[in-house]
This record gives sequence, structure tokens and C-alpha cells, in this order.
Amino acid sequence: MTAHSTKKHGSLLVKDARTQRRNNAELRFRAYGLTAVIVGILALIVLLVSIFSNGISAFQQTKLMITLELPEAKLDQKGQRDLDVMKKVTTIGYSKVLGNGLIDQLDRLGIATDLKDKDVREILSKESAATLRDVVLADPSLIGTTVTMEFLVNGRIDGYFKGRVDRASAELDKNVKPGQLDIADALTEHGLMYTQFNLDFILAPDASDQRPEAAGLGVAILGSIYMMLVVLFVALPVGVAASIYLEEFAPKNRLTDVIEVNISNLAAVPSIVYGILGLAIFINMAQFNQSSPLVGGLVLTLMTLPRIIIPARAALKSVPPSIRDAALGVGASRMQTVFHHVLPLAAPGILTGVIIGLGQALGETAPLLLIGMVAFVREYPAAFTADAGLFGEASTALPVQVFNWTQRADPAFVERASGAIIVLLVFLLIMNALAIFLRRRYERRW
Repeated sequence: MTAHSTKKHGSLLVKDARTQRRNNAELRFRAYGLTAVIVGILALIVLLVSIFSNGISAFQQTKLMITLELPEAKLDQKGQRDLDVMKKVTTIGYSKVLGNGLIDQLDRLGIATDLKDKDVREILSKESAATLRDVVLADPSLIGTTVTMEFLVNGRIDGYFKGRVDRASAELDKNVKPGQLDIADALTEHGLMYTQFNLDFILAPDASDQRPEAAGLGVAILGSIYMMLVVLFVALPVGVAASIYLEEFAPKNRLTDVIEVNISNLAAVPSIVYGILGLAIFINMAQFNQSSPLVGGLVLTLMTLPRIIIPARAALKSVPPSIRDAALGVGASRMQTVFHHVLPLAAPGILTGVIIGLGQALGETAPLLLIGMVAFVREYPAAFTADAGLFGEASTALPVQVFNWTQRADPAFVERASGAIIVLLVFLLIMNALAIFLRRRYERRW
């Protein structure tokens, strides 16, 4: 009897040591993968909780209702209601009128305070005087009458109602006094000071360092929209055309191999490099207006092109060769085959890549900082003109606005920055949801 015939064979129903080790290794690998997923989810939850806990209050704003007189002696001494003359009264003059109106209102309500008149006036935002001035200049007939209007309170009082400021911190803060918090509580009891939804945070332009309560995202959102339009109308046709040529018409030789390798490499280049390229080409060489949405859009186009070409080529490649063969077999030209049969079938994948590319471009900050899109824009620009809007000299964007606000000292701007991140995340979520919808709605399976 040979040695081979005497060798014992294990049963298939009994796990030997080798099988047990292999099964244990598989279980460990699954445990590692599950742990990685859980850690990633927890990190995402911590990030979202941090952003929302700090930023959701930016969508609320504290305001004060004041009934005050608009004295003709201070706002229009000549009484002619001439706008050119009335505009000579600065916000300082309106600030005194507004402050006196607040002090008179406290006296009418019987709210006593030991604060100086100057400290009482500081309860209101510095933006309030400009608001009152704009209202009076828009309707000069209000002068000489008594009006009731709501005004922004300063950032510290607003922070008190949001839990960011308390009496202990007020004792150490030179920008707010405990007596001002007492007045705020008394006005709240009378229903004159309240916190409500802050639509101006989304629609209003930015404000100075001294007026965080008046800062908004309106101009930044408009600048981002302008840039996304440039990216869409430049990157989409160029990227899709390049994809069609490389995938359907380009000969397979060393030159096209070099082009394909470089496209793949460009997709991995840090975004700040595109900012340097845009600074050199569009600003230094082409002499475009610095900080304009056109330059920002072109820089983001350069960055987005490889990220559109690669998924577009993958979508074209996923169309079965039988589609091409059938079209060519019935007499269609190469061009007709591509544009009448292949491209419509690849369109969902191409659109998905375009939308994801736009979403990535929307959140980029570094290239925009390099081309100077950090301007403080106080007013909405005009539409498409030579010196404003799309081609203007000064603009900003959502991610740059977040960066700017985080550099300011007032804690209220940190709240504003977190709120802006929420708005940016909403835009990105909408764009990614649209990409998923298009892919699932029009995707073909073979």
C-alpha cells in the first residue's frame, strides 16, 4: 500500500485549521471595513452637528420696533424736500434721531436705566441709521411725522438672544454692558424686541466689520451663479467635444496616449495651481478685470474640464459597440452614428459628470483667492455690463465669503460663516441630487 493511499482526507463538513484561519481573516476584514464605515459616518455626523449648531442661528435675527419722530429741523432744515440737500445729512445725523427716538420710547414705557444715552443708543446696530436714511430719502414726505419701524440691534444683543452672550461674558466685554441686556429683556417683555427669520442673510450684501448683524450672502450667491454660468457654457461644450473626439474619432497613437495621460494627471492637480495659471493667463496676459466673475469662471473652467472629460469618455465607452455597428450597417455616417445614436445614450452619464464637476467648482476657494476674488462688495452689481456684473471689477463667491468671515474678529461672523457653509451645502446637495436623478431616470441597461 502506497503512502498516498494511506493519507487521511478531512471531511468537507468539518473545518480544518487552514479553513478556520481563512474564515477568521475574512471576518476580520469585514470588521475592519464596518469599523471604517462607522468612523466615517461618525465623523460626518460630528461635522454636520458642529456646522449646524454654530450656523443655524444665522437664519434668525433680533430686531427692535421703535416709534420715533422725524424732525424737519434735523433732517431737512430748509424744508424744501430737495433730495440733493437732504442727502447732505449723513448717517451720523440719522443716528442721533434714531437714538433719541429709542430713549424717548424707553421713557414712555417706564423702563429705567443707569446707562448713559450713548450706551443706550449702542443697543441698535450701526446699520439702523443707514436703514432709516434710505427710507426717508425714498419717501421725503415722512419728515415731520411719527413713524414706527423695526431696526437691527447690534451683534452682541443679538448674540444674547441666541445664547452666544450672557451676563458673565458681558462683564468682560467692552462692546456690551449688562445694563443693555436689562433693557433688551424689558423691551422683549413689551413685545418690541424679538427674534425672527432672517431673510436678509440670504439676500443682503456683505457688511463691514462693525456690522456683523447686517452681513448677508446675496452678492456672494450672485457671484457664484455668474461663475457657474461661465463654467457651464464654456466647460460643457469644450469638455464634451474633447471627449467625443478622443473616444470616437482620434487615432490611437502616441500623441493621443500622451493627451489621455495628461488629462488624467490634470484631474489630480491641486486647485491652487489653476489659480496661478489663471492669474498668469487671464489677468497678467489677457488683462481681464481682476476679481471679475468672468475670470473666476474661466479659472474654474480650466479646473473642471478634466473632471468632465473623464466621466464623459466613460459614458461614451459604456455604450455597447453593437449600437455603433447597427447604425453603420444601415448606412449612417460616422458623425451620424455618434450624434444620433451614441451621444443620446451616453447623455445621462455625461450630464452626471458635468453636474458633479460644477458642484466641485462651486466649493473651490484657493484658485479664487489667487485671482483676487476677495473684494468687499457692499452693493449688488449691475447686470451684464462692461464694468459690473459678469465682467465687473469686484465680485466674490460663497466659499470666499466663508473664508473672509472666518478672518474677522467678531464672534458673530463665525456664526455667519457657519450659516454660509449650510447654504453652500444645500446647493451642493441639490446639485448631487439632480445628478443622481438624471442618472437613474435616463440610464439604460444592456
